[in-house]
Amino acid sequence: MTDLQIRPRVAGGTEAPAVRPGLLLALVLCGQFMAVLDVSIVNVAVPTIRTDLHASGAALQLVIAGYTIAYAVLLITGARLGARHGFGRMFQLGLAVFTAASLACGLAPATGWLIVFRLLQGTGSALMVPQVMSLLQRTFTGAARIRALGLYSAVLAGGIAIGQVVGGVLVSADLFGTGWRPVFLVNVPIGLVLLAAGARLLPRTPGDAERGFDVPGLVVLGAALGLLVVPLVLGHELGWPAWGWAMLAGSVLLFGLFVVVERAVARRGGQPLISGRVLRAPGLRPAAAGLFMIMAAFAGFLFAFALHQQAALGYSALKAGLCSAPVAVGFGLSSLHWHRLPGRLHGALPVLAALLVSTGYLGLGVLLGGGADLDAARLATMAAIGLVAGCAYAPLFARALTHVAPADAADASGVMVTVIQLGQVVGVAVLGSVFLGQVDLPAPAADSGHALQVMLAGNTAAFLLAAGFAARARRAAR
Repeated sequence: MTDLQIRPRVAGGTEAPAVRPGLLLALVLCGQFMAVLDVSIVNVAVPTIRTDLHASGAALQLVIAGYTIAYAVLLITGARLGARHGFGRMFQLGLAVFTAASLACGLAPATGWLIVFRLLQGTGSALMVPQVMSLLQRTFTGAARIRALGLYSAVLAGGIAIGQVVGGVLVSADLFGTGWRPVFLVNVPIGLVLLAAGARLLPRTPGDAERGFDVPGLVVLGAALGLLVVPLVLGHELGWPAWGWAMLAGSVLLFGLFVVVERAVARRGGQPLISGRVLRAPGLRPAAAGLFMIMAAFAGFLFAFALHQQAALGYSALKAGLCSAPVAVGFGLSSLHWHRLPGRLHGALPVLAALLVSTGYLGLGVLLGGGADLDAARLATMAAIGLVAGCAYAPLFARALTHVAPADAADASGVMVTVIQLGQVVGVAVLGSVFLGQVDLPAPAADSGHALQVMLAGNTAAFLLAAGFAARARRAAR
């Protein structure tokens, strides 16, 4: 049986209808793309939402952040639900919730309702997204899995940048006088098509009904993630209040408590939320740490660069999105095609690429530090950085999952997707705060360029750490 002819088995040893892997891959990656897109697509609609709904600054921040908070906090819960009730079923449920919430967001009559529906939208994503990785792990093997993971990485990279472009197009078009609403409503027809396709393509294999749910672990981890994500997302906008620091300190304590709870569950013979067997998979932990650093640097740069373009260079949201595209396109292309490089380079590729990117960010800081307009040479430099960054990210992602057993795919998926999502949240919060701490926007281009240069030094440090973690992952996986 080839890599592209997997037939999932169901209870009793009978076979489910044959999966059409190419169509299945397109289906789940479209769902993943919508989830990533909605992290950034709303940013460009903020001014029109403020005017139309008379929203306060804090309310607007919750409109933007509510989605990310629910998404990040519930990802591991979504992964466990998929393992228990079936990955295909849970993907469909998450997609249905996401689509319905998108419709509700587009029709929201007031800011309070919009915040509630954004939280619901994030919940739908958290149910849907972990199933993507589990389905890829169980459907593809060998070279086919590497290609599928490359496409997955490209979707993660492209969704962030494309969200700004699509948001700019939709808001600027002001379709039928609807202003900001199409940034949400665009998900509805796509979601309905995917739901119809999912009914035919997604495997109907049942989940493991005997799989323990580990309620104490879910509660403690959910609380720990909430205490971590909320102040990181809202901290800068609210001036880093004391309660934010208290929440961050509380998250550290709860993460420690989570370790204690999980060990107790394992001693009782139960099934902890995050299996120790998954965390002991050779190379997974250092690879996850390296991926965290890469995504933190990538997301933090795109966030600050978008602000620099709009608030200092005077670019429109659409132009800013287009100028951010080269780094995302480069990242996506190399994520797809890195395996075509000579095999002798694959082992050292994440380390070498991360070191090159760290140097590239220093050079980019010099090019952008004076606040100069973006010309072809600067955009080409960003594209080159994206290309090399993808050569660090994609093979490291594949290495993290190489030694994970198929039975542990759901748990590993929840861990990896949560790490990647938290990397984006932390990157925007920390590197964004470094940038905004250097300049009050709107500002002269030179001042904003200097702030961007300082922030890019942080990106350099993040990729140096990523190189170190990648080297450890390589040694551990041997």
